[in-house]
Order: sequence, then C-alpha cells, then structure tokens
Amino acid sequence: MGDQQPRHRNGSGVALAYRERYGEDPAGCWRAPGRVNLIGEHTDYTGGLVLPLAIDHACYVAAGPAPGTRTTVGTLWGGDDGPPPPVSFEAGHIVPGDLTGWAAYVAGVVWALRERLGDVPGPPALNLLIDSEVPVGAGLSSSAALECAVAVAVTALVRDVDPEGPARDLTPLDLALVAKRCENDFVGAPTGYMDQLASMLGRPGHLLYLDTRSLTWEHVPFDPAAGGLQLLVIDTRAPHALVDGEYAVRRATCEQATRMLGVGALRDIGVADLVGVLARLPQEMMRRRVRHVVTENERVRAVVALLRAQRDLRALGPLLNASHDSLRDDFEVTVPHLDVAVDAARSAGAVGARMTGGGFGGSVIALVDADRSEAVATAVREAFAGRGFAPPAVFPVSPGAGAGRLS
Repeated sequence: MGDQQPRHRNGSGVALAYRERYGEDPAGCWRAPGRVNLIGEHTDYTGGLVLPLAIDHACYVAAGPAPGTRTTVGTLWGGDDGPPPPVSFEAGHIVPGDLTGWAAYVAGVVWALRERLGDVPGPPALNLLIDSEVPVGAGLSSSAALECAVAVAVTALVRDVDPEGPARDLTPLDLALVAKRCENDFVGAPTGYMDQLASMLGRPGHLLYLDTRSLTWEHVPFDPAAGGLQLLVIDTRAPHALVDGEYAVRRATCEQATRMLGVGALRDIGVADLVGVLARLPQEMMRRRVRHVVTENERVRAVVALLRAQRDLRALGPLLNASHDSLRDDFEVTVPHLDVAVDAARSAGAVGARMTGGGFGGSVIALVDADRSEAVATAVREAFAGRGFAPPAVFPVSPGAGAGRLS
C-alpha cells in the first residue's frame, strides 16, 4: 500500500533528538500504542463490552530529570508547518485549565499522577520529548497513546527517585485510569475506559475483551494472518466536524435512557427484551440509540464466542457489517467519508468492514483476504476520488504489545 502507511519508528530517533535538544542522554525511552476497536463501539461509557487491539503504531517518549522546577515538553511531530514550539510548566502547581492543545495531554498526566500519589519524592522537573506514528484525528486513539506513554515514563522516573514509594505499586490498570482521568478531568473529553486500557494492556496476537463496568478483561487470540486474512485500517482523513459536541450528546442520551429505564446500565438489557424496553422510551431518537448499544454488546459477545471456538475468521464479516450499519442508522455517527469507504471495501470483496472509533470522521477497518488487500485499497481510493474526497491512508495493522519501556 506504498506511501499511504504511517512511518514506523523504533524510539531511537526520539532518544537522539532528546540528546541534541537537551544536551544529555534521556533516562529512558518509553512507548504506548494506539488502538483499533474491532467491535463494541459507543458501549464503553455505558458499562458495556468492547474488543479492541493495541496496534503496531505507537507514541514514543524520551524523558529525564531536568534542573530547576519547570518541566519542558517538546514534540517531533506536527502539521505542515512542522512541530509546535516546546511548552513548559511547573509540575507541582499545574491544574486543569492551565494548558490547552496537545500539551494538555502531557501536563494532565503529570497532574493526575500527582493527584493519585500525593506529594511524593520525585524529580522536581522533567525534560520530555515526544514522537508519534499514530495518526492524529484518525480514530486510533493518538491521545490515549500519548497519555499512556507519558504515564509510564513519568512513573518510572518517580520510581527511580523513590523505589519504595507509592509509585512502586501502580499497575498497568492504575496507569490507564490515571491517563483516563487526564483526558476526562484535565483535557475535558468525556471518553470511556477503552482507549487507555487497550493501550496499556495490549498483547501481541490478541484482542482485549474488556468489561467496562467491572474493569475485568480477557486476552482473546486473534491471528488473521493464520487464516490468510489481513486487517486494514482506512484513515479517511475526514474533518471531525462537531465530533466533541455530538459525542457528548450521544453519551448524555444514553445516560438519560438508563435513568428512565431504571437499569444499572444499558448492557443489562437483553436483545430478547429489546422490543418491550424500547416501547417505554418517549422518543424515537432515544430508542435508536439504545437499540444500537444493546445490539452492539450482543455482537461483541458473538465475536468472542466465534474466536473462542476457533471458527474461521470470515464468520466475523456479517457482525462487523451489522455493527457499521447500526452506527450509521441507529447511532448516527458516520459521515459520507466513512460510509463510502465501507461500501467500497465491501464491494471489492472485504469479508467485513465498519467504522472504528467515535465516528464523525476517522477510520474504517476492513477484514480482507490478504491477496485482496491491494484491490480493496485501490477500490476505496477510486471511490474517494469519484466523490472528490482527499485520498485516504490505507495500511495493515496487527495486534501489538501494550505500553512499556524500550530496551
């Protein structure tokens, strides 16, 4: 798929750039991956079930202690105008609202860790340098990858100073919750649990079957290549118009329906009870939203059952397709770019295709026969050209490892 693939990095570049910028070697380099959600969309903030995978595209952080009291953060990635200028802040005094933009995701992790640990010994200031190969705005959780990479880096530096302190006992789950608190309470995005947990807990060759109510999980084997298949990401590069406001509206509608129905969570509603349950809701729009969440949870269960039974992965196709159709018709979070990509992929022979992520732009995933991947990619590009859309980026992904330190 040629130059459409994101450029892979291995962390060595960010370490070298750190040395050039700060005049010394970093204390270490850490990484955290983006994620793709195979199925289970808009269920994670309703106590539901999700099935993501950590992808083999990551965010990298080189970090070390700094003189003085101000933490400085730089980045190697940016838009057409190059990387933005570095940002500095007083780590001991940062509070929500002090920073916006990309730097808020870094400062927010430092703040959330301080909230979690209290005043513990640690470096009074840090130098950090960030690079990422997770496309921004593609629905692949570039923000969660950044948060989790910073979380594991800063935690490691605190442990270096105080090996027996409270940071010693922080688990990957704890750090995922720190990253989520950053996004919710510092950045102000009302996201659920999936993105950060997928980035922290990913395992090569496996999906993360996550119950977002109990925060329990199971690693389920997923090896498309063994069956002659490939999982493609189609980054539509569509602008995310209204994504923040519309995401919040969907969440508020689901929460209102939960209260009206008197259930603990929408995942407590079974498909067999759906007709009677929907009749109790006053608005057709609300009924459609609830129908998506209930049926999507059931589709997650069905996919996991197929994987546990070691069935041919082609059996996943109808479930992936049904998920997209529900997101389009009932949850109404697709846009023309997403629907055109899905329709073109299916017409070109994809086993199944659906939007992934929050919607209103972002990416589509397509499960394809490996020998048809280029044909599917070409069909999507031609369909985009026919609609006057900018060319999409198309690239394969495989389940990768969760966040950690680079050797």
